[in-house]
Amino acid sequence: MPKKPRPVPKAPSSILCSQSAASMSDAELLAVLLRKRSGPRAALDLSRRLLARYAGLRKLLHAERSSLAAEKGVGESHLAVLEALPELARRYFEETLPLGEAIRSPADTETFLMARLRDRPHEVFCCLYLDNRHRVLKFEELFRGTIDGTSVYPREVVKEALAVNAAAIILAHNHPSGVAEPSQADERITRRVKSALNLVDIRLLDHLIIGDGISTSLASRGML
Repeated sequence: MPKKPRPVPKAPSSILCSQSAASMSDAELLAVLLRKRSGPRAALDLSRRLLARYAGLRKLLHAERSSLAAEKGVGESHLAVLEALPELARRYFEETLPLGEAIRSPADTETFLMARLRDRPHEVFCCLYLDNRHRVLKFEELFRGTIDGTSVYPREVVKEALAVNAAAIILAHNHPSGVAEPSQADERITRRVKSALNLVDIRLLDHLIIGDGISTSLASRGML
């Protein structure tokens, strides 16, 4: 008795047209973007292999370009997609704090800062400048490195705050280790910046430490 032919698998793009994106696997969604002329099966196989190789979507999208380029089947068009995706995600979450609008909740601030800082391989010290109604005036990355290894100059924070006519500031920096507990250095620089801002009548509202999917507010810890 002749064997029945195996059903031809649906292309991920066809699945997306017939059902919601939320019901699709990471590999299927990625294959929609990585599809190539050799057909949907090749794109799906490549997506599954890359996700397995990098142990998930997040690590894949933050892998080094040189590492991805060395993977079999990954061409320039694939690299472009894989580099564009995390940047689009960052810009999407950055819109939780649009310039000129007031901060609606601490959760919006955390979401914004998490999108900007969570996956940085090095420490970045940032300032969110606000007016007297807590509307966002500017977000700026001021210093890079580690709090111990890179000097954080309070006068630079004050200088920029005065330039944009800020009435309040939220400080933030990330811990690449993923641990969001403030160090003694974090506490020292917070006190120094707060003292400098007090001289020009600008309020320091908080200093947020961004870890791996978690943040710590120094204000909520009573450290301001």
